[in-house]
Amino acid sequence: MSTRRTRTIVAALATVLLAGSMAACGNSDTGGGDGGGDGKIVLGFSQVGAESGWRTANTTSIKDAAVEAGIELKFDDAQQKQENQIKAIRNFIQQKVDVIAFSPVVESGWDTVLKEAKDAGIPVILTDRAVDSADKTLYKTFLGSDFVKEGRLAGEWLVEQTKTAAGPVNIVELQGTTGSAPANDRKEGFAAAIAANPNLKIVASQSGDFKRADGKQVMEQFLKANPDIDVLFAHNDDMGLGALEAITAAGKVPGKDITIITIDAVKDGMQALADGKFNFIAECSPLLGPQLMELVKKVEAGEEVPARIETEETTFTQEQAREALPNRKY
Repeated sequence: MSTRRTRTIVAALATVLLAGSMAACGNSDTGGGDGGGDGKIVLGFSQVGAESGWRTANTTSIKDAAVEAGIELKFDDAQQKQENQIKAIRNFIQQKVDVIAFSPVVESGWDTVLKEAKDAGIPVILTDRAVDSADKTLYKTFLGSDFVKEGRLAGEWLVEQTKTAAGPVNIVELQGTTGSAPANDRKEGFAAAIAANPNLKIVASQSGDFKRADGKQVMEQFLKANPDIDVLFAHNDDMGLGALEAITAAGKVPGKDITIITIDAVKDGMQALADGKFNFIAECSPLLGPQLMELVKKVEAGEEVPARIETEETTFTQEQAREALPNRKY
């Protein structure tokens, strides 16, 4: 056989072997995220929005924790609209991410899209807020707070403070986003707790959508319709901070003329408590990022995880807020 012919055959064989090698590489995708080529887990996360200081701190915690954990994060801001979250989840499914996590805008209406994720073999983690789906197999776990407990702690503190009150105590309530888990649960917990004192009466209750500006606007309406307000219960600090402006503008002293109870314990709220403008805060920590990334790794690996994981939280009085403020991370 001539040297030229031998070289031709060798070259042809090399081409065939190279093509086979490339085809094998192309078939090595196990169905993970499109960032999985470099070995990273891909997490699709849909956030409620940026409606409050708490939410901003929550987003920062998740983004920072993903970087530290070496997880590729595909982040979506739903701008407080359920339709945006459903669209984002469907996009994550199309992109074949490894895990989907989201903080639901509202509790209801998720079964269809969650089933789509389940059928695609993509596990889902709920963070911060729960859903009311009867089929618990549609998601792997829930990570967040006990909102009923937060409302109950706020109510129990008020019951203790008003146990010697002779007459009626008029309460106004600034609710969170209508239909959301924290709004529903905090209202439930607070109402159950204050039932222990028949003098405690909620005279007005309306949503402020967890926003500072809305809290101010609704509080202005409360003050016009109810001149004798004794207590404000706000479902988060931001609405309480907005209400402070309305109370001050009405010529009343927040924290004295009107007792103010809120939930979250973000830095601005804690400062208001330390200054005596708020009276009590039940904590709801937004720093869920590190725990979420641990769960993502376990779920993606097929490990069993608890159906519900609650964060450890506390409550604050004025003195406790002053002590905690210098080291507050959010």
